[in-house]
Amino acid sequence: MTTGIPMAHYAAARRVGDFVFMSGVVAVDPTIRRAVCSYEDIPMSALPALRKLGYVTGQMSVDVYEAPIVSQSWFVLDRIRQLARENGGDMADVVKLVQYFRQLPHYAHYNRVRSLFYPNNPPVSTVVEVSRFLPGDEVLVEVEATMYLPR
Repeated sequence: MTTGIPMAHYAAARRVGDFVFMSGVVAVDPTIRRAVCSYEDIPMSALPALRKLGYVTGQMSVDVYEAPIVSQSWFVLDRIRQLARENGGDMADVVKLVQYFRQLPHYAHYNRVRSLFYPNNPPVSTVVEVSRFLPGDEVLVEVEATMYLPR
């Protein structure tokens, strides 16, 4: 999986003083240039942790409904983790997330996945419902992050 390299011409992250501001991340895999839509689109190493949360059940009637938002949530948070590392930090340094959802009920699934990335101390959080995202209607969540790294 490629690190947080944007597919358009903008900075994925920019440091300003003690803060690193990350552009909004969507679940589009730049290697295949399409949205993540299933558990097959994320690394197999992510699946055991998702199973512990009650996802990746193997039941088509359940997985077909949950997989798009669960896999996109994992992908987006993993990209933020990659960006944090590339900029000298880790997820504990990411202190604020702004989460945009096409359907607000998806937040419940996202929040459970987010607990994998923040097991102890969740960040400050804002949640917003929006009508659509670039690059297309299959994108369900976008997350922008702010990281604090005192020099």
